[in-house]
Amino acid sequence: MFNALVIDQENDQQTVSIKNLEESALPQEEVLIDVDYSSINYKDGLAITGKGKIVRQFPLVPGIDLAGTVSDSKHPCYKTGDKVILTGWGVGENHWGGLAEKASLKAEWLVPLPESLTSKQAMIIGTAGFTAMLCVMALEDYGLKPEDGEILVTGASGGVGSVAVTLLANLGYKVAAVTGRPENADLLTSLGASRIVSRSELEEKARPLDKQLWAGAVDTVGSKVLAKVLSQVNYNGAVAACGLAGGFDLPTTVMPFILRNVALLGVDSVMCPYEKRKAAWHRLAELLPDAFYEQATTEIGLKEAPEYAEKITLGQVTGRTLVKL
Repeated sequence: MFNALVIDQENDQQTVSIKNLEESALPQEEVLIDVDYSSINYKDGLAITGKGKIVRQFPLVPGIDLAGTVSDSKHPCYKTGDKVILTGWGVGENHWGGLAEKASLKAEWLVPLPESLTSKQAMIIGTAGFTAMLCVMALEDYGLKPEDGEILVTGASGGVGSVAVTLLANLGYKVAAVTGRPENADLLTSLGASRIVSRSELEEKARPLDKQLWAGAVDTVGSKVLAKVLSQVNYNGAVAACGLAGGFDLPTTVMPFILRNVALLGVDSVMCPYEKRKAAWHRLAELLPDAFYEQATTEIGLKEAPEYAEKITLGQVTGRTLVKL
C-alpha cells in the first residue's frame, strides 16, 4: 500500500484527495520507484486546483517530476536500489506523476541520478533547472563562446531563467538578466548577472531590426518579448527559446534570420534524447555551486500539497516547493 494525491472526477466536478492505494492501481510500466521527492510548480498548481485544463485523464496522480529509488525493474538498465530522476514525458498530465510514494514508469523516461547529487538536490534543480541547462547547451552547440559578447536571459526571476543566469555566469559568460521585479535585482546579481534589464524595455513593439546588443539569448517568455530579442541579436547570434508564458504568437519578420543570420533554437525538456538528458544532469551536478541548494525552498508533505497548489496559482509562494514522500 502507498499514499498518493489523486485527482478524480465526480459528476463532472474535479476532486482531489489523498488515497491509500494498492500497487496494482499504478500504471503497469517497466520500473517501479519508491519516490523520495517531487515538486509542485505552477502547472501542478493548475492541475490540482482545476484552474487549468492540464489533466487529460481521470484518475491521475499529478507531479511533473520526481527523484527516487528503484524498488523493482523489468528493464536491464535499472536494478533495485538505483537512484533515478524523471522530468518531462507528460507525467502529471497523461501519465501518473510524482505526487505519490510510488511511481511506475517507462525506463526510457528515467535518468540515473549523478553520484554527487541527492534526491532532494535533484528536485531543487527540477524540470526548470534541467530546461535551463538544455538552453545553455543549445547555445554552446551552436558555437557561442563567452568572448562573443553578452547573453540576455529573459524571465530571469523565474525558475528556468534564474538557473540559466547561474549556469552562464559560472561558464564565464557576461549575462544581462531581464526582470519585471526591481526587488529581485540584488538576487540576480548574486547569481552572476552583470547587469539588470527592465522587462518594460522588451515589451515595446519590435522593429524588424533593432540595434545589435546581444551575442545570444535564453528566452523563457516568447511572443512579443522574443520578437524584440530577435531584433537585437548580433549577426550570427542565436536565441535558445523554451517558454510560452507570453503566448504562442511570434510577431516578427524574416529579417533577423535572413539579414543577420540569427538562429532560433527551440528547446523542449520532453522531446530530448536520453544521452543529452544524461549529459545535462551531469553538467548540472558539476556547474551548480553549493549555494544554489540553499535558495528559498519550502519542503512540505503530501497532505499539504493541495493547500500549496492553491497558493502557487495565487502567486503567494516564492522559490521551489518540494514534496517529501
